[in-house]
Amino acid sequence: MTERSHTRLELIAAFLLGGLLCPDFAQAAGIALEPCRIADQRGLVSIGARCGKFTVPEDPDDPQGAKIELAVAVVPAVATRAKPDPLFLLAGGPGQGAIQGYAPIVRAFEGIRRERDLVLVDQRGTGGSNRLDCEMPDDVLASGEFPPAELRRLATECLAQLPGRPQFYTTSIAVRDLDAVRAALGFERINLFSGSYGTRVAQHYARRYPERTRAIVLDAVVPPGQVLGPGIAIESQAALDRVFARCQADPACDQRFPGLAGQFAVLDARLRRGPAAIPFNDPVDGTATDLEVTRAHLVTMARMLSYSARAASLLPLVVHEAATRGNYAPLAAQAEMLGEDLAGMIAMGMHHSVVCAEDAPRFDGAVDRAQLARTFIGTQMLDGMEAICQVWPRGAVDADFHEPLRSQVPALLLSGEFDPATPAAYGAAAAAGFDDALHVVVPGQGHGQTRLPCVQRLLRRFIDSASPAGLDTACVEEIRPAPFFLSFSGPSP
Repeated sequence: MTERSHTRLELIAAFLLGGLLCPDFAQAAGIALEPCRIADQRGLVSIGARCGKFTVPEDPDDPQGAKIELAVAVVPAVATRAKPDPLFLLAGGPGQGAIQGYAPIVRAFEGIRRERDLVLVDQRGTGGSNRLDCEMPDDVLASGEFPPAELRRLATECLAQLPGRPQFYTTSIAVRDLDAVRAALGFERINLFSGSYGTRVAQHYARRYPERTRAIVLDAVVPPGQVLGPGIAIESQAALDRVFARCQADPACDQRFPGLAGQFAVLDARLRRGPAAIPFNDPVDGTATDLEVTRAHLVTMARMLSYSARAASLLPLVVHEAATRGNYAPLAAQAEMLGEDLAGMIAMGMHHSVVCAEDAPRFDGAVDRAQLARTFIGTQMLDGMEAICQVWPRGAVDADFHEPLRSQVPALLLSGEFDPATPAAYGAAAAAGFDDALHVVVPGQGHGQTRLPCVQRLLRRFIDSASPAGLDTACVEEIRPAPFFLSFSGPSP
């Protein structure tokens, strides 16, 4: 796998196994599971599993009404006799399917899989579970080029294309699905691993079903009371500023890219005045075309590369090339690849259903709009979601959904020091809701920590014991961010 492919899988999953379940498992469990292979969206990674569908009412309060099918995949334990409490992997987004999203990083859980099944359930509205998606421009929220009336029109057209009723695709309903799958598979208790938005799902599951939850891992944490969306611009700006500061503190990077923050400001101002037309070779299929590089490309590149320490190592070089040499191709290539992959990964209809029901009613007062306006993203993401949510159906949310969690479930929480979406402060706030918790902040890292061998060892030990007590986290202090690329050949020796 190339360095580019590896980095893209990190960013998109952020987050080649085989084996079969015993023949009687599917019959006894209540879900017909058949041999299958699950893969990431580009087919770069393929994993042996057993897959099936589980039927649930679209409206859980109308069991005789319309039905939807949930996609379920089990990657079986290596051991002949698996432990009775599997690890369920919950995806982020909102809008990412667990099966496709975790396929590239299942090997991060190999230590746990020696003795436990890994269970992947595409949350309703994602992946193979009645995916709620529609054709909308990739940069509809990033570009700032769509006025509210146009966004409302696009959202209305999107609604007409959906295969389900969006009001029934909230987290409150999803946790009921998750527990129904647990019961159908015959598990008394389960462990949960979750990333990003998935940590919201995991915490609400633990709130609703504490007796079914043995242990919980939250990676890139969203506390129950946190409003998703408005703060992204502020945290993204902070992450970008940290990249610039790290480059300035690194003699080789500072010498190669002096005044990097100023270079970004010049580039930003230039693209605000108008796009740059360039000949462009598509990085995916190699097609030659003419491309207008817009400010949306800059926003997408700067935001998404900062999600991963490995990807952030490219950022100074990409900014420098565009700002000082007029070489926009690397910037455009990163933005186009990431935008295309995100469009394939995120079911936007499900995303809007979650945000419009759970977060949009609390947008007012969640953030200082003047502070937003001073970031490179600005207010456009917030403005865009407000416009979309004006026409999007709003589903029911449990009355205690945003209340602080009080739980006795053992918890391990992971945060990246430089996370541009869920900062370490979020993890600290969520940790306060658990009586038995350990919050680990990983130095120099971004959004999601599972690719790190040190963290993988911590995960295995925590799931083995179902307790954070005595976990040796010394290896975390040895983790450093990847060195900066000083040229397209890579970092300096």
